[in-house]
Amino acid sequence: MTEPSIFTRILNGDIPGEIVASTGKFFALRDIAPQAPVHLLAIPKTEEYRNVVELAAGDPELLAELIAFAKQLAEDHADGDFRLVFNTGANAGQTVAHVHGHILLAA
Repeated sequence: MTEPSIFTRILNGDIPGEIVASTGKFFALRDIAPQAPVHLLAIPKTEEYRNVVELAAGDPELLAELIAFAKQLAEDHADGDFRLVFNTGANAGQTVAHVHGHILLAA
């Protein structure tokens, strides 16, 4: 059995993190090293997928729902315009092997 990801540990309350939204399937955190005035992470609660490529292949409907969740976060935290970034693999900057999208907003 593998160790839970840092995101799952935050969701479970095992370590601190600023959860700004939660639904049945997703939750959102503030990024600890923001790259924009508002920088949120949209994260599926399942750890089944390590990156967006695996999610797209394994559950495209969940990926579509994740994008809709990101859109809602942009509407709730700014004017609705947003940039959505998925890092896939260590060489691309992915540091947590639990699929997540970076929502970057000008505020």
